[in-house]
Amino acid sequence: MSVARGDSKQRTDISDKTTNGIQKPLNVRKFVAPLNRSTEIGSRLALFIRFLKPVTWIPVMWSFLCGAVASGKFGWHDIIETKFILAMLLTGPLATGTCQMLNDYFDRDLDEINEPDRPIPGGAISLQNATILIAVWSILSVIAGYLINPLIGFYVVIGIINAHLYSANPIKLKKRLWAGNIIVAVSYLIIPWVAGEIAYNPQLSLDSLQPSLIIASMYTIASTGTMTINDFKSIDGDRQAGIRTLPAVFGETNAALIASLLINLGQLLATAWLLLSGMIWFGWFTAALIVPQFLLQFSLVRSPRTMDVRYNAIAQNFLVTGMLVCALAIKASRP
Repeated sequence: MSVARGDSKQRTDISDKTTNGIQKPLNVRKFVAPLNRSTEIGSRLALFIRFLKPVTWIPVMWSFLCGAVASGKFGWHDIIETKFILAMLLTGPLATGTCQMLNDYFDRDLDEINEPDRPIPGGAISLQNATILIAVWSILSVIAGYLINPLIGFYVVIGIINAHLYSANPIKLKKRLWAGNIIVAVSYLIIPWVAGEIAYNPQLSLDSLQPSLIIASMYTIASTGTMTINDFKSIDGDRQAGIRTLPAVFGETNAALIASLLINLGQLLATAWLLLSGMIWFGWFTAALIVPQFLLQFSLVRSPRTMDVRYNAIAQNFLVTGMLVCALAIKASRP
């Protein structure tokens, strides 16, 4: 092999020095196009945004919005206020982005199997730079939370701790079957929902917070199911690395059945609570939103690996609409 490489190099050298039999002068320099700095900055920004995974921001931002609506103090005119804009930055690119960077940092070995084109395993971002970005973004997240409300700043710290518990060894809850999906669902639903209530209702008490805690907990059950669907894409790497996700342990079909059951159960419990609380129309509307999700689950169970992305892309719209309906019901029940 080494001889072949040597012969190839020799032929390349000869062809470089001659063109159509004419010897090239050795002192001729190749023309190099000047570096376009704006293109370089744009590519780095695109890489950084990819590292933050914008698609994961939406559920957290939506949960905060639902909590704000449920507080009874939030109006649509508040959308253009500084507090709400800061809250969207916090629940989107800041806090959620921090947690996504942490997940990529601690899962870099696993991603070499499942998703080798991610920034860290692909070599686009070094571990040192990733560490700096995570540290800076964590500080900015806590500051943003504190500016909205000091208690929300504390919640941000809890969320970052949860991200470490989920991804970092030796605990690494993501490899402990149910624990990983539960802690992510809590971080995606209960924490931002309660934060939304706190942000817009400074006189909040445990009694007034109870309806939101009930609904957010029920949708956390449903969200645990959607988190399970996200695990189908990494089932091969999870099995090799000993990560005990539901698909890796129970198989694709059984995991899809379990996920569907959890998704439906959480929403049915929320519907039942609304009906029993006398919010009849809100309850039936929430129940109607479960039907298209149920129909889509037949295809999901038949082919989990090929239907997981399509299911989440369509079904999640009905689930999050149900969350907002429940938030509006809580708001309507406020004195």
